[in-house]
Amino acid sequence: MRIKKQNIFIIIIVLVIIGWMLKDMLTQTGIEDLKGGFKEFATYRNENNTGPIQRIYVVTVKDTLNAQLIEYGNLMPHSKYGNTKVYFFLEGASTPTTLSPGEINFDAKYNSSCLALYEKGAMGNFGLLKNPFK
Repeated sequence: MRIKKQNIFIIIIVLVIIGWMLKDMLTQTGIEDLKGGFKEFATYRNENNTGPIQRIYVVTVKDTLNAQLIEYGNLMPHSKYGNTKVYFFLEGASTPTTLSPGEINFDAKYNSSCLALYEKGAMGNFGLLKNPFK
């Protein structure tokens, strides 16, 4: 049985594409790869699956100098027309454990401990606000 040169070429192309896809799939950046020593402390997701989904996270950070806050926020789940907020706190600082939907997401006594707020809006636009309550 002879294999034509054209078939060998197609097989090589397919193998290269599969290899490229596997490499890309196995080398994705994850939260554990980011600088900053992140630890998820509290989460909230509303029950509304038919409208805008609101996700709120409280995350502690070990190293604020090198912390990749925007990159961390970009890796968090987000739904089209939804809203994702990530509040960053220094590890060991006073941190909220319960979250609620709306504009105010936790008790005001924690405001002074909040280092930064990452927010991704309904159309995918995002931003980071340092010291959001000062």
